[in-house]
Amino acid sequence: MSDICFKVTSQFSGCRFDVCLSKLMGVSRASAISLIERNQAKILGRKSQKSSILQDGDTIVVDQKESAEQKEEQNNESSVCNIPIIYNDDDIVVIDKPVGVVSHAAKGWSGPTVPECLEAVGIDIKTTLCDESRKGIVSRLDVGTSGLMLVCKTDFAYEVMKNQFAKHIVKKTYHALVQGDLAQDKATIDAPIGRAKVSDFRFTITSDGKPAVTHWDVLERFSQATLVSVNLETGRTHQIRVHFSSIGHPLVGDSMYGANPVLAQKLGLQRQWLHSMELTFTHPRTGKSVTVKSHYPLDLQHALEAMRALLK
Repeated sequence: MSDICFKVTSQFSGCRFDVCLSKLMGVSRASAISLIERNQAKILGRKSQKSSILQDGDTIVVDQKESAEQKEEQNNESSVCNIPIIYNDDDIVVIDKPVGVVSHAAKGWSGPTVPECLEAVGIDIKTTLCDESRKGIVSRLDVGTSGLMLVCKTDFAYEVMKNQFAKHIVKKTYHALVQGDLAQDKATIDAPIGRAKVSDFRFTITSDGKPAVTHWDVLERFSQATLVSVNLETGRTHQIRVHFSSIGHPLVGDSMYGANPVLAQKLGLQRQWLHSMELTFTHPRTGKSVTVKSHYPLDLQHALEAMRALLK
């Protein structure tokens, strides 16, 4: 597996190296520090310490190769991961879920779950109105999708936020890189989604499915792909992936829904290019509007830079 490189822009200029690395990779700060101390993450051309201040134009290099020693350490560790906390109070917590973490326990899954990760970092979820394995979860992200996810800590918040999500009061903004050149600069996909008969894991457009509405705006165009901002009016499983695949533009890296594996390989991408970027909701107790934002994790940023490089 090759190194991942990230060019520092004004967004992270002046930021500590360990803090920036944590945000880019979607890992805890402790994990980011470990990468730096092991010399697996460095600032190209100058001394790299966890407290190093990044400058506009710096290049961060992350070595993805793991030694046998490191792999053995990881195999001996608990499956529970540390998880970045974006917002936290007595009622709710918003996390920046890394890829590879499932929203809640499911049949056949043995990896880390969001509730386990929160418990591991001392976040106490006290909800009793839902199944133990789904404690406080009112909205999910696929295991292969990263980004913002809201979890309720109390029954009061759970009831209020469950209602907000059901009535589509919560504004969810994703960024997605889809294959091909979209014909329009903005549009809406309104098509019902249900389970595909060919697989228990796949979903499809079907007349007897549940209503699903996806709005999108073009952010950047490339020769082989288009970067879009997506707002969901509904929250069906695999909604963004199914809707874009249905119009002939599957998400880059999403082989389940027809993406070209050759393009994903060129970009060094090992999952669908999809990230939950922003959540805006009404706080369940104060009634005030709250907006939380995320950044692209390192693998998606690297793939985007590689996409831009293909144009040169």
